[in-house]
Amino acid sequence: MPSIDHLFYIPGVLLLGLALGFRLGARAARAELERQRRDRMN
Repeated sequence: MPSIDHLFYIPGVLLLGLALGFRLGARAARAELERQRRDRMN
């Protein structure tokens, strides 16, 4: 049986990874859209 620490630690790490991945993915998507917009203008 996992200890009570695991009930908080594991979901906490998963949520942290989810938030970090969302943040980095959103930044990459914005950069790609900006690059496409610049390529269309030229």
